[in-house]
Amino acid sequence: MTVVVDYGAGNLRSVLHALQHLGVERTRVVRSGTDAAYLQRATRIILPGVGAFGAALTQLRATGLTEPLREAIAAGRPYLGICLGMQFLYEGSEEAPGVPGLAILRGYVRRFPDATALPVPHMGWNQLRARRESPLLAGIPTSANAYFVHSYYCAPADDADTLLSTDYGGEFAAAVQRDRLFAVQFHPEKSQSVGLRLLANFLEWSA
Repeated sequence: MTVVVDYGAGNLRSVLHALQHLGVERTRVVRSGTDAAYLQRATRIILPGVGAFGAALTQLRATGLTEPLREAIAAGRPYLGICLGMQFLYEGSEEAPGVPGLAILRGYVRRFPDATALPVPHMGWNQLRARRESPLLAGIPTSANAYFVHSYYCAPADDADTLLSTDYGGEFAAAVQRDRLFAVQFHPEKSQSVGLRLLANFLEWSA
């Protein structure tokens, strides 16, 4: 059973449509702590996210799902975080000073510098660069592009966590992987064939 976490501000429709397109038959949308048991039984957990770090994380905590989500990740349930679902994993964000992240991974979320000649938010297609091999990247060409919409990016404390990087006025982590935890800054559900392949790889991933 694939569980999708809904804290009230995620881009669920596109993600659920992509899963349906890939033939996923058993999907459960979890919205509150009363459904937390589904996280422990899940074969896959997906946390999509859009919006502002502080407000969105406050909404996630209000659902009562934060600790069950930590426990499921610690227990080795395969996890995919998308956009804010990646940023939540870190210790905090410049977007919301004083609001602690989940601190499952060490590092911080930084804002693209205003001094760059590139527009912020970063919106559009960017080329991905694989930093190491992973079954999650099977069938994805080396010149693959993915669709990004964000003003903040993750800066992992441990560079070994970075699976994919991209460049937007400087190189940053486009995806991270540690054990059965996987997260992407871009939107696979909006990244056409590349995104669908990445989702399919996650759904087949035995880690």
